[in-house]
Amino acid sequence: MSRNAIDSPADSQRRQFISTSAALGAGLLAANGVAVAQSQPPAPAAPAPASPAPASPAPAAAPKPPRMADVLAKAREVMYPVCRVCAECDGVACAGEVPGMGGFGSGAAFRANYTSLQKVHLRMRTVHDVKKPDTAITLFGQQVALPAICAPTGGTTYNMGGKMKEDAFAEAILLGCAKAGTLGAIADGIGDPLEVFEKRVQVLARLGVKAIVGLKPRTQEEIIARIRKAEEAGAVAFTIDVDSSGRAARALPGQTVEPKTVKQIRELVAATRLPVIIKGIMTVDEALAVANAGAAGIVVSNHGGRVLDHTPGAAEVLPAIADKVKGKLVILADGTVRYGHDVLKYQALGADAVLVGRHLIRGAHGAGADGVALFLRTMQQELQAAMVLTGAANAKAVTRRILA
Repeated sequence: MSRNAIDSPADSQRRQFISTSAALGAGLLAANGVAVAQSQPPAPAAPAPASPAPASPAPAAAPKPPRMADVLAKAREVMYPVCRVCAECDGVACAGEVPGMGGFGSGAAFRANYTSLQKVHLRMRTVHDVKKPDTAITLFGQQVALPAICAPTGGTTYNMGGKMKEDAFAEAILLGCAKAGTLGAIADGIGDPLEVFEKRVQVLARLGVKAIVGLKPRTQEEIIARIRKAEEAGAVAFTIDVDSSGRAARALPGQTVEPKTVKQIRELVAATRLPVIIKGIMTVDEALAVANAGAAGIVVSNHGGRVLDHTPGAAEVLPAIADKVKGKLVILADGTVRYGHDVLKYQALGADAVLVGRHLIRGAHGAGADGVALFLRTMQQELQAAMVLTGAANAKAVTRRILA
């Protein structure tokens, strides 16, 4: 007798369970699109799927942030030949190109800014607990992400090649600085009538960002008229670049521009509730005079080497000035600021913050507001790294201790 000739009741139940389970399994596999052997009974057909909904349009890819190399290449293309966008902005290639981006005359004053800053060395320290230094400071009542703000710059038509319109340039500078968390700037031009200045002010009012306004040393009445326009637009402070008076007279004979006396500075300070900063201070005695006149601040500057040939660089004269007026007013400095360590050097020499001019101009021409923001954010990252490697924990308290 064969082994399976007679089944026990338990064997019959087991075979029935296996057979039923196989049929159910085959049906489930078929319903899920899995092929089964032809010998198995077909599973019930699955209901037809509903018509698919119309596909939504794919979201637009976010624009890639600009790369520094691309920004510089575009700036070189747009600004050449008034600016070659040199690897190092040292004033050599553009000497004497005023109007333009160069230094006046032989270009010695421009080069002095560069060489004097290069001679300042940082003392490296690596045994300390500074890991993430604070680069933020407060300037004219405004919190800024780093001690660097835009220098008031204008004249796109006669200094920058004319391929970027004044209102587009102002918007790029203002929005770019705002993106980077610092103060932007607009400027009065030497030959600009009031209505041209008003157009730049309108850009500031429309954008509603925080910015300073740079004014030329016109007559008192003309300066005050421009102050009123800028106040209405939301300016946070004014600079008056007394250092440009001689250049203005050379460029446009007959224009009413003038150096300012202590009495005149006092009158301008009294004409507004906003801070007045006198730009173009290169000596201790004038720094003291401006402080006594009630100005809120000074800019230690030779106007980028663009007004008087053979002046010293800003880094040469800053320490002596800071020794006399630090704490009495805000000390700003400018002159070939490009890298984060440049900011740190000027701070260690006595400045509270720096103004950045030519490199933000290049950023604006290379990629608009994004190019400006890229320069400033890169500068902030470089500053933070330099602070770590000099043991400087806070940008509000940088001292000469970090200098070699």
